[in-house]
Amino acid sequence: MGKVTGFMEFTRETPQRRLPEERVKDWFEVYLPFPEEKIRAQGARCMDCGVPFCHTGCPLNNIIPDWNDLVFRGRWRDALRQLHATNNFPEFTGRICPAPCEAACVLGINEPPVTIKQIERTIGDRGFEEGYIVPEPAAFSTGKRVAVVGSGPAGLAAAQQLARAGHDVTVFEKSDRIGGLLRYGIPNFKMEKHLIDRRLKQMRAEGVRFETNAHVGANVPVEDLRREFHAILLSGGAEQPRDLNVPGRELKGIHFAMEFLPQQNRRCEGDSVPEEAAILAGGKRVVIIGGGDTGADCLGTSHRQGAAHITQFELLPRPPEARSPLTPWPLWPMQLRSETSHEEGGLRDWSVSTTRFTGDADGNVKELHAVRVGPPPKFEAVPGTEFSMDAGLVLLAMGFLGPVRAGMVEQLGVKLDARGNIATDGNYMSSVPGVFAAGDMRRGQSLVVWAIAEGRNAARAVDAYLMGESKLA
Repeated sequence: MGKVTGFMEFTRETPQRRLPEERVKDWFEVYLPFPEEKIRAQGARCMDCGVPFCHTGCPLNNIIPDWNDLVFRGRWRDALRQLHATNNFPEFTGRICPAPCEAACVLGINEPPVTIKQIERTIGDRGFEEGYIVPEPAAFSTGKRVAVVGSGPAGLAAAQQLARAGHDVTVFEKSDRIGGLLRYGIPNFKMEKHLIDRRLKQMRAEGVRFETNAHVGANVPVEDLRREFHAILLSGGAEQPRDLNVPGRELKGIHFAMEFLPQQNRRCEGDSVPEEAAILAGGKRVVIIGGGDTGADCLGTSHRQGAAHITQFELLPRPPEARSPLTPWPLWPMQLRSETSHEEGGLRDWSVSTTRFTGDADGNVKELHAVRVGPPPKFEAVPGTEFSMDAGLVLLAMGFLGPVRAGMVEQLGVKLDARGNIATDGNYMSSVPGVFAAGDMRRGQSLVVWAIAEGRNAARAVDAYLMGESKLA
């Protein structure tokens, strides 16, 4: 694929990033434009490897070598068609997916892998710029009505697939804008929100209806959906955050990441946040508990809000700099990863467990107390390593424990699995006939690329349930 000798002629190259001291002053995306000749050269690096493991590294099973070759040859419309065959939203995944496909790239065994993620993003963006991406409404109507609850990547992917199959699809979103985690969880500096809006314009033209401020199980009765729709797909995400139950947790100034991040995204949308409810890092010593992507998003957001100092703690040990031998190719490697936010400043520390918080006379958090711990699974405290540090804002970014049970889930009476997610059969149907589940609500906290894959698979299952068979990919 690509140029036969391309992997020997071209080195891996990715777009340059704006200087940290410049980008922390705004909320625009970090990466600079990447010239066409450079992206085509990266496509040329894709090898004729015989068995393209990138297919299996990608949850969507993207046909990566094919569109790499088409990009190398300048056949952008064909590349987009090939990419859209498996991925509804390449402009999303090309920005925020950690690229397990690249970890599985055959070239990556002994050379830097192909820049699959950047090529994917470029194909999607170019499709809009050149006018290749247009509405694809169904040629007929099945007369079947489907309710999709949740407008994150799983819900949007499912809704688009079902609408193209001829079904009457309505997406219910409890928030005031469509997009779910894409809208109110991912910071603008990673993905600007006009990218969502241009996809929504396409989907509306394809017949998808969107209902905002529609909280199913609250102001939208579950009974109404059961009565008015032939099938319901639950794709509301894993929104139950993992808490930190230590003394002092009740102090003011300690917040979940998903209280902090959506507020800033609302400000970027032009909304005003009441002063008494505002969570701001400006001028404060910030401590982020959790070393994953959400913690990094809190870090970059705190930089842009003007934090005085930021520390990010992780309970697990520091990962190795290179791929661990415990995760050999083509597995997703265990190794140290640094996000663009880490380039912008702040301290990172590992094997740290918070033991308590103390506050001032007004009930505001003032200090964090912690201890260093040994390796998992015991995480035993190391004697004599206790320490304290000043903290004016503490952000909990320790992951999620599945869907919120109260409300819709309990009212529907669907069964949960051992992890607290909605249990489904092999066809994505829950224990309640006609009620399906997809995305993080079904498989637990995961990647956007997994959510899109789940949405597509669930759409095929819903289509087959309604029609007896499905031609959806």
